[in-house]
Amino acid sequence: MMDAMDDERRFQEALRSSRVWDTELPSFDPADVPEEPVALFHTWFTGAVEAGAVEPHTPSLATVDADGRPDVRTVMLHGADARGWHFASHAGSAKGRQLAARPEAALGFYWPVQGRQVRVRGRVVTGTPEEAYADLHARTTGALASALVGHQSELLDDLGTLARASAAAWDRAQAEPGAHADSWTLYVVEPAEVEFFQGDERRRHVRLRYRKAPDGSWARELLWP
Repeated sequence: MMDAMDDERRFQEALRSSRVWDTELPSFDPADVPEEPVALFHTWFTGAVEAGAVEPHTPSLATVDADGRPDVRTVMLHGADARGWHFASHAGSAKGRQLAARPEAALGFYWPVQGRQVRVRGRVVTGTPEEAYADLHARTTGALASALVGHQSELLDDLGTLARASAAAWDRAQAEPGAHADSWTLYVVEPAEVEFFQGDERRRHVRLRYRKAPDGSWARELLWP
């Protein structure tokens, strides 16, 4: 009982002592931005990398399950272009099944070193099998081995089973660098809304949202923090 109380006390102390943006934050003038959001994302992403952001390419991905309950996890960004924001996974994973049933999602990037967030919402489409193959084989041997293991989100009986499957997948990935995981799928979030959030020490945060119009153009609007 005392251990549980001590853990709770330490948690509360750690929570109250945590601070954000212990650094000089960059300025952001929403009047001086490109007409579409991808170009601004490229600029912000490059800036985050140059500022030393840790894993700036790992956003949170939110989907909805069959019961309408939200689900979220961290994924790796594989690209951002005129089509949208790219990531990949197995079609049979939890997120793959959810996206097949309801192909809409949100991505959330957070780069605390600059007090910046980017939020992307939109419909999700899948790439071609050729694109999925090229995506997987543009990555490391470890990434290929992980994909070859498969069974993502399925129940696992014990860690020994995982170790044996992983070892076999590593051997295959090294022996057959052209091997493919058939369920590997490239996903693209086609943005309907993209918000850029710049934190401010005095809490006068700047929020700029791009919204896609029916004609394909982008409307820009400021939001209260």
